[in-house]
Amino acid sequence: MPLEIYKRGRIFWFKGRIEELPGSKYYRQSTEKTTESGARAVVADFQRRELERYYGGEKRTITFSEAVNLYPANAEMAKDLLPILDELGDMDISEITPKLVKGLGSKLYPNSSTDSWRRHVVVPIRAVINHAHELGLGPAIVIKSYSENERIRQDRRRGKQSRLKKTPGSWEWLNAFRRVAPPHLAALALFMFQTGARISQSISIGFEDLDTANSCVRLPAAKGHDAQTVKLDRKLCAELSALKPRYTRRHDGNRELCDRLFGYTRKDGVYRTWKRVCRDAKIEAIMPHAAGRHGFGTEMLVRQGLDVKTVATVGRWADASLLLKTYAHAEDAENKVLRAIRTGRVQTAKKERANKLKKKEKIRNDIAPPKAAVKGVCVSRR
Repeated sequence: MPLEIYKRGRIFWFKGRIEELPGSKYYRQSTEKTTESGARAVVADFQRRELERYYGGEKRTITFSEAVNLYPANAEMAKDLLPILDELGDMDISEITPKLVKGLGSKLYPNSSTDSWRRHVVVPIRAVINHAHELGLGPAIVIKSYSENERIRQDRRRGKQSRLKKTPGSWEWLNAFRRVAPPHLAALALFMFQTGARISQSISIGFEDLDTANSCVRLPAAKGHDAQTVKLDRKLCAELSALKPRYTRRHDGNRELCDRLFGYTRKDGVYRTWKRVCRDAKIEAIMPHAAGRHGFGTEMLVRQGLDVKTVATVGRWADASLLLKTYAHAEDAENKVLRAIRTGRVQTAKKERANKLKKKEKIRNDIAPPKAAVKGVCVSRR
C-alpha cells in the first residue's frame, strides 16, 4: 500500500511503501509533527528523497523509459507510448526538447493531422516527463500547440482537411436513426442527445447506476469531472429500465453476458453498428459525439433558446465559453440574418411613419385647435 499517515498519541506517523520505487521496502516511522499538514509535508519530502537516492541523486535525471515505468498510464495512453518508447526510450528526459517532441509527430504518423499528433504524441510525452518532474527526477517540459500554419501545411501534405465542421444531432435525425437501430443502440442515442453525455461515460453505466424510482442515473467521471447524478425525462427513464442484459462478442470469439446498461464494453463496437444503422436509415452518418453532446448543446442553445449558464450546468461544461465556441452550431445563419434585417427595416419604417403622423397632428393642433376646444363661437349657416 502507498505511504499513509496515522496518529499515535499527539504525533503523526507514516507507514507503507513507495509505489513509484521498484521493489520498495516497507516504511514505518514518525514524522515528529503534531499537525496533519506538517506530517504530509514530511512524507512528501521523504518520498522525494528516497526516489532521488534510488535513481542516483539530485543531479541525475532518468531515461524516458524509466519515466514511463513510473507513470500510471491507462490502456489508451499505454498504447500511444509504445511507438514513442522505440524513439525516445534510451534518452535522458532532460535532453528531450519541445522541438524534438513536435517533430516526432510527423515521423510516427506522417498521414495524420496535427490534432492527432498532439493527442497521440505530445500529450503522452508531456504527461510522462512532468510526472517525473513532480517526483523530483528531472525538469518539467512545456510544449506549445501546433500553430494554425502548421496545421494547414500538414493538411495540404496529406490532402485532407482537419477540423471539419460537425453536424449536430437533431430530433429529426434521431427519430430516423432510432426507427432502424436495435433497442440498446436506440436508447443510447436518445440518452446522449438528452443528457449531453460522452460515449465513454454512457457505455460505462451499469444497471445498478439507474435509479428508476427517482428518474435519474449515476454518470461516471470523465474529462476532469467527478461522477454525478443526472436527472432523466420520465419517458427516457422508462425506456432505459426496460433494457435487458445483452450478449457481447469477446476478442477470442466467445460470447458473454454484458453487465453494462447499454450492452457495450468498447466504443469500437458502438461505432461499427452506428455506421450500419445510418446506412440502413439512409441518413447522414453523424457519429455519437456529434449526435449526442453537440446535438444537446445546439438543441438547447440554438433551437430552444435556453440561457448559456443553464445549458453549461446541466451539460457539465466547466467553461461556458467552450460550449459556445465548440458545441453550439449556428443553423441557417445567413437566412436568419437576412430575415432579421428585413424585419428591422420594416419595423423602423413603421415607427418613422407613425412619428411623422404624430408630428403632422401636433402641427395641426398648434395652428388650429380642435373645434371641441373652442367655446362660445357660433358658426352660421348659409
